[in-house]
Amino acid sequence: MKKILFVILVIMSVSVQAFAGEHEGRIGFGVGLLYRNGLDATISYERENANHNAWEFFANGYLQWKECESCGHICPESFWKNYRSWGVGAAYKPCVSRGRNNYGNLRLGGSLGSDTHRVLGGVHAGYEHNYRLKGGWQLYWQVKTDLMIVGEDLFRTGVVLGIKLPVK
Repeated sequence: MKKILFVILVIMSVSVQAFAGEHEGRIGFGVGLLYRNGLDATISYERENANHNAWEFFANGYLQWKECESCGHICPESFWKNYRSWGVGAAYKPCVSRGRNNYGNLRLGGSLGSDTHRVLGGVHAGYEHNYRLKGGWQLYWQVKTDLMIVGEDLFRTGVVLGIKLPVK
């Protein structure tokens, strides 16, 4: 009986370890700077498919600052209360490069959101490179380009740095 339990335990531990990296879910948080005085923050949930292809569902906040007209500097009023927008969306991320403990994805998606006055739509494209750490954590950098429909700024592009944590 002990031998049978031992064999079952070994088979279960080997099979659990064999599928440890496949079809993972991750929660991510990234912050970046975008062209023309923009600050971008994104919270996302990513579901990885086979071969590091993934679907990402995200909520995004964006703020654009400008110099204050009265003092000529960037003050808290001109930073936080200039142009702000938010959006929610989805992106498909096919894997285009693989290495040891790292891989890169294209990021193609769309979003819908608002600024303080109107509804905004967005088309998103970019490249994301991920580095796997112990415990399933990941660091990533992302080059992103957003085409905003009906927004105050039509074109946003920049770099985002972030972290992803595994979800069981």
